[in-house]
Amino acid sequence: MTAALAILAGALSGAAQADPAASDGTRTVAYRGYEIRVPADWRVVELADDPDACIRFDKPAVYLGKPAADPACPADLVGRTAGVVVQPLDKDAASRTSSATAKAAEGAATAPKAASYNGTVQVAVEDAGVLVTAAHTPGTEDDVRAVLDSARLTDGARPARLPKSADGAAPLADNGPQPGDFKGKGFDVCSAPSSGTMSAWTGASPYRAVGVYISGGLRACDQPNLTASWVSTQVTRGWRMIPIDVGRQAPCTDYRSRMSYDKATAKEQGRSAANSSATVAQGLGIPPGSAIYSDIEGYSPSTTCTAAVLSYLSGWTEALHAKGYLSGFYSSASSGIRDAGNNYSNSAYTRVDHIWFAWWNNAADTNTGSYVSADKWANHQRIHQYAGEVGETWGGVRIGGIDRNYLDVGNGTPPPVTCATANLSFNSYPTLQEGSTGDQVKAAQCLLKAAGHDPLGGKDTPTGTFDAAMTTATKNYQASKGHTADGVIGKKTWTALLSRGSTPTVQNGATGEAVLRLQRALTAALGRTVGIDGIFGAGTEQAVKDYQSSRGLSADGIAGANTWAALQAGK
Repeated sequence: MTAALAILAGALSGAAQADPAASDGTRTVAYRGYEIRVPADWRVVELADDPDACIRFDKPAVYLGKPAADPACPADLVGRTAGVVVQPLDKDAASRTSSATAKAAEGAATAPKAASYNGTVQVAVEDAGVLVTAAHTPGTEDDVRAVLDSARLTDGARPARLPKSADGAAPLADNGPQPGDFKGKGFDVCSAPSSGTMSAWTGASPYRAVGVYISGGLRACDQPNLTASWVSTQVTRGWRMIPIDVGRQAPCTDYRSRMSYDKATAKEQGRSAANSSATVAQGLGIPPGSAIYSDIEGYSPSTTCTAAVLSYLSGWTEALHAKGYLSGFYSSASSGIRDAGNNYSNSAYTRVDHIWFAWWNNAADTNTGSYVSADKWANHQRIHQYAGEVGETWGGVRIGGIDRNYLDVGNGTPPPVTCATANLSFNSYPTLQEGSTGDQVKAAQCLLKAAGHDPLGGKDTPTGTFDAAMTTATKNYQASKGHTADGVIGKKTWTALLSRGSTPTVQNGATGEAVLRLQRALTAALGRTVGIDGIFGAGTEQAVKDYQSSRGLSADGIAGANTWAALQAGK
C-alpha cells in the first residue's frame, strides 16, 4: 500500500480535508462521527459534491453521503472488487435494510458478527446516525470486514435511530411470474432507476420491461432503489421484471471471479449461484415461475472453456428448476449463445429455458441469424439485446446509460426434478424418517436408488415424501452396511450415502466430483456446515483434520484410503 491521506468529513459541513499520511498504508475516512480506516489507494467520493455519482464497486472506493435516486451509471458495468457506502440513517436508508442488517451495540461502531447477504455486509450505526453498506467478493470479504472492524465513533457523532418500518418487513406482493408472457421492448440498466423515473417512463417510453441486477458476486453497481416495494410498484404500473444474476464468468476470461475448468466443480458453482439468486428473488417478491438470467459475458470459446460454461449453466438450470424457477442465459451471440445452441441437444448438459443474446445490430427482433438456428428456443424463449450503452429521455427524465432489448417470452413450467438433477448439497443433513418431506428426502431417495436400494419403484422422479417404501429401502441399505436397520436416516446413514463412490486421494488444491462428495459427507458427519463448492481449500482441509482426529485417524488433512473408508462406513 502507498502513503495515506486522511479524509475527515466535517460534522456539520460534510467537507473533506487532508491529514498527514499514515505509516501503515491506510487512510482515515470519517462521516458524521463514524470513522474507518481503508487502504490508501481506495477512492473517496463525497456524494454531496458529486450528487449524481454512480456508486460502483468495480474499483475500490468509499462513498460518503446520500446516494442519488438516479445515479449516472454506465449500463454495462460488470465486475466487483470492494466498496463501502456510508449514508445518513434516514427513511431512504431504512428501505435498503433487510433481516441481515446488523446493528452496532450502543456506544460502538462495529458489529463483528454481521452476516453477509448477497455479497454485502450491512451495519446500522445508530450512535452516528449512519447506515454502512460494504460490498465484497468471496476474495475480498476479509478485507472489507477488516475495514468495518476498524470503525470507531468520534466527537462529531450525531445519533439517529433506524426506522422500525423497514421495507423488508412488509408483506410481499403477489407480483406473478416475471417477465411472464410478454412481447415487446425493454431496457436494462446497471442500477435500478428510481420509482419517479420509472413513473415518468411508464407513459412516455416504448419500453415495458426492465432488466435489474438482483444478485451475483460481480454486480458492479449499488442498488439503492431495488427493494421489494420497488418491484411491486413497477409491476403494478405494468412493468415486467427481467431478473439478472452476474456471478462467475468463463474461466478463459480475465474477470476476478471465474468458474472452474473442472466440469463437476463448475456445475456445483452454477447450482450455488442459482440457490442464492432464487433466495434473493423471493425476497424481492419475484416468485417461482419467473425466469432468472445468468449473465456470462463474452469469451473466446474453446473445448475446455465451453464445457465449463455449459456445466455451470447445467447446475444453474437444475437448481432453479428445483426451486420452481425457469433458467435464463445472457451472453454474446457469438460466444456463449452460439455454444449453447451448438449443444442444444447434448444430453451431457441441462439446457437453459430462455436465451438472451447480445447482438447490437439495432434490429428490434429475436432473430439470432447464423448464431443459433430459428428452431431452437422457438417457443417464446428469447430476448435480444439489440443496442447498448445509449442515453434516452422520456417524460422529461433522462437515463444516461441503458441497453435496448426486444423480448418474446412466455410463462413455462420447470420440468420435474429427476435423480439426475436433484440437489445433493445442503448446509445440514437432518434426521429423516417416515413422514418427513422436502428436498433432503428427495436427495436421500436418489442416493438410495444409486446405492441399489430403490425406494421409487423404478421411477426416476423423487417424491420428497418419506413413505413406507422409503423406510424399507433405508432398512435394506443399513443392513447391507452392517448398521442398525431402524429405517431412520441419521448422521451415520447420511455419511455413508453421501461418501459413496470412488476413493481417490484428495488434498488442498484438488477440485471436482470427489471433493463434492467429501464435503457433503463431512457436513453430515461433523454436524456442521462445510462449504460445498467442489474446491478443496483451507476450510475443507480443516474439516478433514477435525474428522480424522475425532475418528482416531492421523490428522493430516488429506483424504486418503483410511479417511474414505471411515466415511463410507458411516463413522
